[in-house]
Amino acid sequence: MFRSLALSVALVVGAGLGSVPANAETAILAGGCFWCVESDLEAVPGVREVVSGYAGGTTPNPTYKSYEKGGHREVVQVDFDETKLSYRDLVDIFLRTVDVTDAGGQFCDRGHAYSTAIYPLTDAQAKAARAAIADGEKALGRKIVTPVESAALFWPAEDYHQGYYLSGKRTLTRFGYVTRSTAYKGYRGACGRDVTVKKVWGAEAYKGIPKPGS
Repeated sequence: MFRSLALSVALVVGAGLGSVPANAETAILAGGCFWCVESDLEAVPGVREVVSGYAGGTTPNPTYKSYEKGGHREVVQVDFDETKLSYRDLVDIFLRTVDVTDAGGQFCDRGHAYSTAIYPLTDAQAKAARAAIADGEKALGRKIVTPVESAALFWPAEDYHQGYYLSGKRTLTRFGYVTRSTAYKGYRGACGRDVTVKKVWGAEAYKGIPKPGS
């Protein structure tokens, strides 16, 4: 099951991206707002690239306007160098960037589309993800509700979502006519993401990320 779906994922996300570097591995993770997950995980040493997108639903070619109706979650695809960062270590880090006790969404964003999940692409990844969750529960002293799902196709989000947290393009938002990076910071703060993660994880919050939320 995992092998065939992993191949399908590679065909969908790899088209037009050129050759895959040696030692490359891919993870698909859902942690609420993909702008925030992209921002956090791109700061992790060993990560090559993080792409925002959608996964887990039943409809092909989801868009920002349709993905929720199709049952997809906001996710990121993380390409990383396995000689510098293991999949298990990446999942350990990821879990400490989200509220793993909330099954109803993340922070101010509610519903399945914003809930956390791990989509392993191989049996080895699934085993590593479950081990990371088990160890995370011991460290947290509470049950982690983040599920390990079946492998799923990854659909890249629209171009304007990619690198949103870095974009200098100005846009009209509830924070005024500001750059996307400014709007992102305003949204992240107003949504209470960092405050909640630190409340849940304490000293382990954002462990392994040099500059979370940047």
